[in-house]
Amino acid sequence: MARSEFKDYQLVLLRHGESEWNKLNLFTGWRDVKLTEQGEREARSGGRTLAQDGFAFDVAYTSLLTRAIKTLSLALEEMDLLWLPVIKHWRLNERHYGKLQGSNKLEAVQKFGEEQVMIWRRSYATPPPPVDLDSPDFPKADRRYAGVPEADLPRSESLKDVLGRVMPYWEETILPDLKAGKRVLIAAHGNSLRALLKYLEGVSDEDIVNVDLPTGIPKAYRLNAAYKADDARFLGDPQELERRINAVKAQTKRA
Repeated sequence: MARSEFKDYQLVLLRHGESEWNKLNLFTGWRDVKLTEQGEREARSGGRTLAQDGFAFDVAYTSLLTRAIKTLSLALEEMDLLWLPVIKHWRLNERHYGKLQGSNKLEAVQKFGEEQVMIWRRSYATPPPPVDLDSPDFPKADRRYAGVPEADLPRSESLKDVLGRVMPYWEETILPDLKAGKRVLIAAHGNSLRALLKYLEGVSDEDIVNVDLPTGIPKAYRLNAAYKADDARFLGDPQELERRINAVKAQTKRA
């Protein structure tokens, strides 16, 4: 597609590059981990793809987790847009994986069975077992969430729960920017972006189970009058897109 054909795409979603725990095949959730060197390359590649395809942005959003913040910074650097206003918010954080956080995905399959782990990982409405209120994985003691009411902080989440916390932020903060004509880039996580994708593309509760977002590959949206997806497409090399999607699917099947 020629550059000029992207001029009316107002929104891009970018999942963070490979993290250290992606590489180790661990449930990460709200744990704060860094990008691997490969993850940094993926973030830069995503930024170069956007620059090469002629994208420009007026504002960027990300979560309060390092892997997403770093991905956004590296992508913006590749676009020569480090000056762009960046807004960080906890509602764009990854899904909280409850008591699964920090555990190996393959070991979880061996312990609980592949079907149960797949339900916890990918189903729409079933969260993993919650952490206790005194657990280090309950984010109340983390300084970055000091202003968040305790009742809003998750102990575990399903994708439905993630959608429930993402949508108020979309409607109250991000959508007004789009309505004002701003071009928006959101760098976040597999599940916070899957939740937003579900809304934008009208994906059913059943079909969202089979939707995967690859690391570091931008997805661009042209929105209709209702600010839903009129067109949506991944950018870049189709073979690399397929490779990264398959890598996500294989996370509970690694030997």
